[in-house]
Amino acid sequence: MTDKIEFIDLKAQYRALKHKVDARIATVLDHGRFIMGPEIAELEQRLAAYVGVEHCIGVASGTEALLIALMALDVGPGDEVITTPFTFAATAEVIALVGATSVFVDIDLADCNIDASLIERAITPATKAIIPVSLYGQCADMDAINAIAARHGVTVIEDAAQSFGATYKGHRSCGVSTIGCTSFFPSKPLGCYGDGGAIFTTDAALAQAMREIRVHGQSKRYQHDRVGVGGRLDTIQAAILLAKLETFEEEVAARVRIGDRYLAMFEGAPGIDVIQVGRDRSSVWGQFTILVEDRTKFVAHLTAAGIPTAIHYPIPLHRQPAYVELCRLAGSQDRAEWAAARAVSLPMHPFLSAELQDRIVEAALKAAQA
Repeated sequence: MTDKIEFIDLKAQYRALKHKVDARIATVLDHGRFIMGPEIAELEQRLAAYVGVEHCIGVASGTEALLIALMALDVGPGDEVITTPFTFAATAEVIALVGATSVFVDIDLADCNIDASLIERAITPATKAIIPVSLYGQCADMDAINAIAARHGVTVIEDAAQSFGATYKGHRSCGVSTIGCTSFFPSKPLGCYGDGGAIFTTDAALAQAMREIRVHGQSKRYQHDRVGVGGRLDTIQAAILLAKLETFEEEVAARVRIGDRYLAMFEGAPGIDVIQVGRDRSSVWGQFTILVEDRTKFVAHLTAAGIPTAIHYPIPLHRQPAYVELCRLAGSQDRAEWAAARAVSLPMHPFLSAELQDRIVEAALKAAQA
C-alpha cells in the first residue's frame, strides 16, 4: 500500500471493480449502441428504485440536469429562483442560462446549507422555484423548504450533486422534493468516468417533458414539440455506473464511517469548526470540509506535510463577476462570506485507511495551532 495520500482515490476504486467495469464497457462496445443504448433504461430503472421515485432521466451532466429541470418548469425571463450563494457556480449558471434571476439566501453555519428560516421572506410574485443545494453530502431542511414552496405554489428542485446516497428522514436524497438532480462527475459519491447526471421525479408530466428536452425537445424522431438540448447520458457512462452500483451501498457505508471518525477526531479541536450532520439525516460526505481561521497558513502546513486539500468554495456566487448583475440578494450574505473565507476540504473517499486518516488529522490539528 502506498503512503501517498490521494484527495480522492479513483484508481483504488477502479482496481476493486476492474472486472465488472471492463465487462460492462465491453458489452457496449460489442452492441455498438453508444447513444441511448439499453444500459440507459436499465440504469434509470435501477436508480429510480434506489431513490424511491417513479422516474429517473439520465442526462449528460449535473449541470444539464438542473438546466433541463428549469426548462421543464418553463422558468425564464422575469422569473426568480431562490438558492444559496455558497455552492458551485452551476447552480446559478443554469438560472442565468434560462434568463431568470438568482435570489440568494444566506446559509446556516451548522451545515453550510441554505437557511430555510430565511427563504419565505425572499419570495415574491416572480418566484418560480427554490433550489436548495445538498452541500458536502447532506440535505438541507427539506421539510421546511417544501412547506414554504407549497404555501406559495413554487417548485423545489434539490441540487443533489454532492449527496447521492444520503438520507433525509428515511428518504433518499433526490427523492425529497418535486425534482431531484444529481451529478455523476468522477469525484462524486457515485461517479462515472466522464460527465453524467440524472433527474428524479414522481411527476409523470414533468418526467415526460424532461425526457423530451434532453433529446432536443423531440416527442418522437424529428418531431420537436418543445425547445430542448443535447442532454443525453452516454451509454458507456451508464454501463460504468451500473457496475459501480453493485458496491455503492458498501461505499456509502464507508463514507459515513470515515466521516464519523473525522468528526470524532476533530471534536473540540481548537481552531477547527466542523460541519454538523442533522440527527434526522445522513451525509455521504461528497467533500469533508472544515472551517479554519487562517486558511492560507493552514493549507501551507498541510501541503508541506504531504496532505492534499481543496477549497469548496472560495468566492460566494454573489461576489463572482459573472453573476453580480444577474442576482438579487435577499438580505445579508455574511455567513456565506464567512464560510467562503474559511472552508478547507480534506481527503475523503471510501478507500481512505484509518492509518492515512490519522496522518491527515494529526497534520490538521498541528496546522490549526501553528
